[in-house]
Amino acid sequence: MRALYLQHEPQEGLGSIEAWLAARGFEIHGTMLHEGETLPGTGDFDLLIIMGGGMSTNDEDKLTWLRAEKELIRAAIAENKTVLGVCLGAQLIASALGSHVYRNAEKEIGWHPIRGIASSDASVFRFPSVCDAFHWHGETFDLPPGAVHLAESEACKNQAFQIGARVIGLQFHLETTPETARQFASSGRSDLKPGKFVQSEEQILSAPPEKYRELNGLMARVLSHLNALP
Repeated sequence: MRALYLQHEPQEGLGSIEAWLAARGFEIHGTMLHEGETLPGTGDFDLLIIMGGGMSTNDEDKLTWLRAEKELIRAAIAENKTVLGVCLGAQLIASALGSHVYRNAEKEIGWHPIRGIASSDASVFRFPSVCDAFHWHGETFDLPPGAVHLAESEACKNQAFQIGARVIGLQFHLETTPETARQFASSGRSDLKPGKFVQSEEQILSAPPEKYRELNGLMARVLSHLNALP
C-alpha cells in the first residue's frame, strides 16, 4: 500500500500518522506544496492524506497550486481512493466537492472538546460522545454533498464528516504530538490573541502525556476504520 501526504507548511507534517503507516508497511511519500513540488497522479497512491496549513482554500489567486490540489482530491474520491483530510485538508475536500469554506464565528485554538454524533450506520466512524481534541483553525465549511456529520463542538458545528466508506475529513488535529504542538505554538504565536476558544501558549503546552496518547489513539482508530486494518 502506498500513502501520499500533501503538506502545506513546514510545521504541519504527519505527526503520529507516520508511525501508524510505518508499522503497517505503507510506502510513505510526501509532496511539499509550500516548496513548489509537483503533485503526482492518482495512480501513484492508494491512500491520500491532506494535512493542515494556515492558508485558506479560497486563496487560489495567490496560491495557484490549490486548484491542482483540489483536482487531485476530486479525482482520488472519484476513483474510490482512501482519503483523509486534516483541518485545511478537510476544508479542501469540502471545497473540491463544491461546498463553501468561510470564516468561522470564532477562532478555535488549543485543547477543546468535540461531541460525537451517533449513527446507526456501521460503516460510519463513531467518535466518543465527548473527547478533547487539538484545534488550530479560523475557518469552517459546509458539509459536502452526501457527507455524514460525525462531530461538532461549541465553537464549530462541522468538525468531522465521512463520505462513503473511504473519505473522512477532520477539522481538528488528532495527529498532534508534544513536538508538533510546540511547532504549532512557535509558528502561530500571532494567532494567540484573546478569544473565547483561544488558549494561551502555556495552556496549550501544559497538556500531560496521556492526553497525547488518547489523541493519537483516536487518530489510529480513524485510520484503521478508513483502511479496514487493525
